[in-house]
Amino acid sequence: MSQPLQYLTNEQGERVGVLLDWNTYARLANPLGLDEECLMGLSIDELTALASCKLAVAEQTHLDDLVSRNTESLLSTDEIAELDDLLAKADRLTILKTRARYTIECLERGTAAA
Repeated sequence: MSQPLQYLTNEQGERVGVLLDWNTYARLANPLGLDEECLMGLSIDELTALASCKLAVAEQTHLDDLVSRNTESLLSTDEIAELDDLLAKADRLTILKTRARYTIECLERGTAAA
């Protein structure tokens, strides 16, 4: 097993460099990469756009209609399945938007949250 840190010295015994094991280097070079919730490879502008996105207008209108009709128990079996699919899509989008906001926050702090 290698040591996480080794020093390079010159002929006078002065420290002139450092060798890091790969895990230590990765943690220092990209602390967000160790946080599975962070969305990597996107710019702040892309993350901001993602954090503010919404369902398409047609899907949102259809979802609103299905929810309204569901409260009155007026949906067919196919429409219930459609409602479930749209709600699942909205949930996934909400999670993605939250992860984008979280990533922005981590980037602004310069570290990943524990």
